[in-house]
Amino acid sequence: MTSRIHPSILTADFANLQAEVERVASADGLHVDVMDNHFVPNLTFGPAMVGRLQEVSPIPLDVHLMITDADRWAPAYAELGVASVTFHAEASDDPVALARRLREIGSRAGIALKPGTAVEPYLELLPEFDMLLVMTVEPGFGGQSFMADMMPKVRAVRERADRDELGIWLQVDGGISASTIEVAAEAGADTFVAGSAVYQSLDAAAAIGELRDLAASHASHY
Repeated sequence: MTSRIHPSILTADFANLQAEVERVASADGLHVDVMDNHFVPNLTFGPAMVGRLQEVSPIPLDVHLMITDADRWAPAYAELGVASVTFHAEASDDPVALARRLREIGSRAGIALKPGTAVEPYLELLPEFDMLLVMTVEPGFGGQSFMADMMPKVRAVRERADRDELGIWLQVDGGISASTIEVAAEAGADTFVAGSAVYQSLDAAAAIGELRDLAASHASHY
């Protein structure tokens, strides 16, 4: 199983953002958290900033929309040319229609679940998505502690994806570090959002490599 590391710029130095993006050029993708101060109690980036990041990033953008009314706003992010757009199940009236629209535009379509959202209603819908994101913290702020009690949710997705031979990526976001990534990998995750573990390291490339190796060595084998 391929293990992918997506550093989150939420913990980067916003005054030197291009340099911070270039620091993680060895990663598999750049996780960009878009927050609207409505769906979550924080405010970050909008389309203009994401569009500029798309122009300068040496790696694919993985845009995570923590915004209300995703059905209305998500397609605009896909139109920027980013590699992947993930929206929250809790913020969409028709997740399947939205995912199809994002794919039609040319982005990978991801769906995210908050810790309190059950995964079971979405297992039958997995073929409609390119990625499912299990939040391992409450969305809104970086630097929170990893919620190990989300691992049954990760296992449920991995078991269904493997049973049905789906190519869907299984992402975890929140508190991912060298001390937690093994647990998430063993549960079946293959794509890992890491903020502080990468950006607070003196050598971001080494931190990325360490996380990737730890995940690969503990990858699940269902």
